[in-house]
Amino acid sequence: MTAGGPYVYGIVKAGHPLPADLRGVGTPAAALELLSVGATAAVVSAAPARLRARRRDLLAHQEVLLALALDGPVLPMRFGMLAPDAETVHEQLKAGRKRYPRVLERLADRVEMNVKALSATGALAALVADEPHIRQLREAAQRRPGYEANVRLGEAVVHTLARRAADAAQQVVPELLALAVARSPGPQAAGTVLNMSFLVDRQDTAAFQQTVHRLSAEYQDRVELRVAGPLPCYSFTELEPEPSGRAVAVARTGS
Repeated sequence: MTAGGPYVYGIVKAGHPLPADLRGVGTPAAALELLSVGATAAVVSAAPARLRARRRDLLAHQEVLLALALDGPVLPMRFGMLAPDAETVHEQLKAGRKRYPRVLERLADRVEMNVKALSATGALAALVADEPHIRQLREAAQRRPGYEANVRLGEAVVHTLARRAADAAQQVVPELLALAVARSPGPQAAGTVLNMSFLVDRQDTAAFQQTVHRLSAEYQDRVELRVAGPLPCYSFTELEPEPSGRAVAVARTGS
């Protein structure tokens, strides 16, 4: 370890295998090791002398987590998690000795899929056909062209596109939930009307992606859906049961 303490990737069950060729952040890429306490262990490496959010290191961090998840559940840490020293990591594992195994069991054989919904592009024809007030404003702007008429039309188009996209996004969520174990709303992202992560059984990943693409085509005049994943389960570090028996995420997100 460096004097700055270990770099922490995530928490796994004690004895979790570490692929011999798997390397972490830094140049040269750092070797991984386990710091174990009881039933759980932290996957760590030596911290680079100067850690920055470079593309290579961001990808290395995520690739480590995805590779580890192939051999068992992983409670992922976000990029840049540095501990002061190994003892601090041991203390954290001790403090979570009851919670960590429970969360790891819930994440076993599951991945995170993130879905973002944006206003449909190139949908003006459908907008004019479906929305009388847009049609009226467009006709008025054509009859009497001018700055104010164009501004009114432009603002109405932007607002209506966003409303139609938001309505469509809410309609597709139930179908996606049918393929998921849990959901976690993400932070507001510029240009999006929906940013939501879903916890999905690994075996259902392809079906989930296909469903997103089908729904995006079905609602193409209203919304554009973008799916990212499979990702480490950043948004589902804690789960609580709903009254229905399904689970909901209560952890912070950052997708």
